Amino acid sequence: MSAMLNIAVRAARAAGRVTMRYFDRIDTVKVVSKSRNDFVTDVDRAAEIAIIQELRGKFPDHAILAEESGSHGGNEFEWIIDPLDGTTNYVHGFPQWSVSIGLRVRGRMELGVVYDPLHEELFTAERGGGAKLNDRRIRVSSRRGLEGALIGTGIPFREQHHLDRYLGMLKALIQDTAGIRRPGSAALDFAYVAAGRLDGFWELGLSPWDFAAGALLVAEAGGTVTDLSGGDRFFDTCNVVAGGLKVHRAMLERLRPFVDADLPA
Repeated sequence: MSAMLNIAVRAARAAGRVTMRYFDRIDTVKVVSKSRNDFVTDVDRAAEIAIIQELRGKFPDHAILAEESGSHGGNEFEWIIDPLDGTTNYVHGFPQWSVSIGLRVRGRMELGVVYDPLHEELFTAERGGGAKLNDRRIRVSSRRGLEGALIGTGIPFREQHHLDRYLGMLKALIQDTAGIRRPGSAALDFAYVAAGRLDGFWELGLSPWDFAAGALLVAEAGGTVTDLSGGDRFFDTCNVVAGGLKVHRAMLERLRPFVDADLPA
């Protein structure tokens, strides 16, 4: 594990301690609505501060893109942070949320950490070094198509003007699969694809901090992450498809009829 990954893991665990401290007394946490169906808590902010303090302590010149505090200027090294991915789950006591930290250097993801403090599961990846869960190597599933596949997704909850199109995608994908799951933390969904727990995943309208670390996990676990057209512009469109190679290809085929100029791929 590189020095940078060690620091990212330390930062993720620091944020995890903050989130765990309040999870069993969520009634004491202040919840604010940022926009329709999009919430932030004092815990999100405190966890983000814990991450930034760890990173700034070692890398004061690095840039940071954080969900709650936005962009912090720096050099070509950029940390992309989601201190609590799955806040809605968190405030309802639903046990599916995580901490996500990724490092992008000159536009390319170089390392990623997704940490589930509830279950003590730490997913890590470095470019060229593979993906791991608690230091054990992980791989995407070897499923050959949609038949029998378990697929993860996220239902549009902020801007719902693509909801009807999403429901069409859902209908197209659910027909031959073993089922569709919507747990509520995109970062963990990507980690589960990397670990072979999900065969594939797609979602519309994400933010970079939702998938930056997870996308590298999937790639380093032998999978593929693209936009809806199969290209590499998912950081621009924030519409993402991920999975093992054959499942990913099958998903793109089913999703293709729903992509047009009104829904950037």
